Amino acid sequence: MHHIGIVVPKIEDALGELTKFFQFETISVPSLIGTQKVNVCFLKIGEPFLELIEPAEEDSPVSTFVRNGGGFHHLCFEVNDLHKKIGEMVQNGARVVVGPVIGFENRLISFVFLNMKTTKCNLIEFVEEKK
Repeated sequence: MHHIGIVVPKIEDALGELTKFFQFETISVPSLIGTQKVNVCFLKIGEPFLELIEPAEEDSPVSTFVRNGGGFHHLCFEVNDLHKKIGEMVQNGARVVVGPVIGFENRLISFVFLNMKTTKCNLIEFVEEKK
């Protein structure tokens, strides 16, 4: 597992809240992921990372999520062959909703939707290992 994604209205406000309670080893400078129209910030407190995500534009894919309160958004897993992993997921019933596209750290990412009624952990991101 690489990170847990949490959607927030403003990264700056979320950092203010979180740093009252937790000390992070590192906090990345918020950066724009243009393909997703979001700003992201990675917080290292151990493994996995915590990713804060804010909409960068009105039509960002997470804008509606923020209006509905934000919170837990997705789990991200690092894989060595993104295309192969996506193929396996689709074969098992997943639906590709994004990608493959260039994402954070200029790495190839993709999002798939799993229809899991019990856990409701439906959105999974895959990121290809750094080459």
